Amino acid sequence: MKSNILVIGGTGKTGRKVVERLQDLQQNIRIGSRSANPSFDWQDPTNWAEVLKGIDKVYITFQPDLAVPGALKAIETLTHNMKNSDVKKVVLLSGKGEKEAELCEQVIIHSGIDYSIVRASWFMQNFSESFFLDSIVAGHVALPNADAKVPYVSTDDIAEVATEVLLDDQQNGQIYELTGPRLLTFSEVVQEISIATGRDIQFTPISLPAYSDIMRELQVPEDFIWLINYLFTEVLGAQGNDVVTSDVEKVLGRKPVDFSDFVRETAKTGVWNQVMPHQA
Repeated sequence: MKSNILVIGGTGKTGRKVVERLQDLQQNIRIGSRSANPSFDWQDPTNWAEVLKGIDKVYITFQPDLAVPGALKAIETLTHNMKNSDVKKVVLLSGKGEKEAELCEQVIIHSGIDYSIVRASWFMQNFSESFFLDSIVAGHVALPNADAKVPYVSTDDIAEVATEVLLDDQQNGQIYELTGPRLLTFSEVVQEISIATGRDIQFTPISLPAYSDIMRELQVPEDFIWLINYLFTEVLGAQGNDVVTSDVEKVLGRKPVDFSDFVRETAKTGVWNQVMPHQA
């Protein structure tokens, strides 16, 4: 049975993969992004009712993170709009171990709309598509909280779980915590990438204030620096965030992608062997 599904963040790390899977399953998709028509902008709710018109189900990813100031208000406003439309089901991508994100979850849970919550650990793809890529390409990674052990999860697994729970009403009311199959420190991550690429990539532990100073020197926006500080303190340091779950297997009936498999496949793309403009 076909549904009309809005994928908010449909061009992002998990959203674009959810879109691909839903299209393969012949579902009717509307992408929620600033470049779409009608456009969806988290900063401007004036046309959200138009974006939601005729939509049965919604997959929500909030940029840059549900922990940031303003996210709760935005989720409340979106939920109000969804209740005034024909939306019957919501799947929210949340963060594992983020108290602020859990406040946003509660808005969805108590909305009266059927829901599933997908809490994800840190993405494996953060090392190939996001904040850590440049330093890996440069050959020198310096990060705080070096001893933190993280059960990195693949965005492919997140997208597959999100697609499954969107379409299966037996998943209504469930909260899933998605992780990969094992814990890794930053040093172990860098070592695996170094071996797979045949490159000498160094890892150096660094204090959080020093890391923040580096970001400011690189003219990283202050709100992003705030988020990085939050993630490295509240999330990486949170009790229970170094726990491996079986929720990917529970939903999909298979083991989650292992970090080594992600590294091997990603190394083939050459993304970690590119020459940065300042190196040329």
